Amino acid sequence: MSAPAPAFDPGSVRAFRFAGARADWATGEVRLGYALEPGHAFTETFRFPLPAGSPPDPARRWALDAAVRLLHLVAGVSYYKAAVPPRIEVEGEPPSPEAARALERLWRGGLAEFAWRNRLPGVGRAIAFPAGRPAPEAAPTLGAGPRSLVPVGGGKDSVVSLAALARAGEDVLAFSVGRKASADAAARIEAVPMLHVERELDPALFALNRAGALNGHVPVTAIVTCAAIVAALLHGCDAVVMSNERSASAGSFEWPEYGGVVNHQHSKGWGSERDLAELVRREVAGDLRVFSLLRPWSELAISRAFAALPEHHGTFMSCNRVFRIDRPAASGWCGECPKCRFVFLALAPFTPREALVGTFGRDLLDDPAGEDGYRAILGIDADKPFECVGEVDEARAAMRALAASPQWAGAAIVERLGPLAGPPDPGAVAPWLTPAGEHAIPERHLRAAGALLGP
Repeated sequence: MSAPAPAFDPGSVRAFRFAGARADWATGEVRLGYALEPGHAFTETFRFPLPAGSPPDPARRWALDAAVRLLHLVAGVSYYKAAVPPRIEVEGEPPSPEAARALERLWRGGLAEFAWRNRLPGVGRAIAFPAGRPAPEAAPTLGAGPRSLVPVGGGKDSVVSLAALARAGEDVLAFSVGRKASADAAARIEAVPMLHVERELDPALFALNRAGALNGHVPVTAIVTCAAIVAALLHGCDAVVMSNERSASAGSFEWPEYGGVVNHQHSKGWGSERDLAELVRREVAGDLRVFSLLRPWSELAISRAFAALPEHHGTFMSCNRVFRIDRPAASGWCGECPKCRFVFLALAPFTPREALVGTFGRDLLDDPAGEDGYRAILGIDADKPFECVGEVDEARAAMRALAASPQWAGAAIVERLGPLAGPPDPGAVAPWLTPAGEHAIPERHLRAAGALLGP
């Protein structure tokens, strides 16, 4: 029997260091180095599929190296959080002041849930990146033709984005970090090629977690976005099209001690999208657009659009419990997490009850055991859950519409919680179906989205 690993004391770590990044554009392998000082070194590896043909020209190579640098800086959060040391160091040239400030906003907001769960209110104010020379006004342009790379997780949101662009005749590449049957099915149904990128976190991080390292939620969407930027440059795309909705910007609660709002979806929010897009424009490629196709729409509007895509109903998967980075993916909806419950609720006003129950394998609105979970989703004596769910008010709108629906009014959860959400109203969801708010969607993409989601 092997001896147990020695205990790890996060307080013994004096600094987190970015220890260099290396990219091999002959193989597509990218290796990102990190260290917790003293004594703990890590290497995270990405493997990108390469296009057929010659290696990248000097201009694209420069942009790729800049994109890898951005990926390196963003992905480091997974290792920093093991100890949240008081100092951040960068080997070689520090990031520009613009990048340093954007990274601080991303890490502070993206680690707020982690800090809340670990009772570390000081983390938000402690994160400080060193800064070097200012960034140029804009990076060189690459002149790529109209081609969109769409990260696909296999849930309803990315399915809607993929379908909107594919059915509008856009030249589309689907993209996935790792392999998911639901993501592959979405690309297959829309007849879109799929790029799979392999990501391998250093096993030493998992060993450190078992030995006592701090652990918790990180801004993973930002990491996926940065990996997608690298893939987009390799494959000649002019757009990285995310699928983050309007409600992703709404947090769960204010935490004054931390210095901001705790939002599980911080890196999906409008502020993070805007920061990353601006960094790409200034420091990677001046004509590569990074944006969310769904930004102006609510979860309910996206659910209505997805309900009109029945060919995807048997293959999509929005439950995050089946996707764990430290174990093989499970199959089927767990039916017990906030994501399952919210997606069921959001689809119910637009989907026949029998069909929805068939998709999930059970009726989540007729299960009394789910009442506490739905109370949190509806903001009844509880905060919005730490999950990718919609706003409390739109969840209540969906519940009010169901309470007025003959097919749903008798469901146990609707009977119990409907009156607490407000008076029954068959038109309660209507105000949530109209796009609103800021976005950065180019005109050709906006036309495609509007055709599926409505004006």
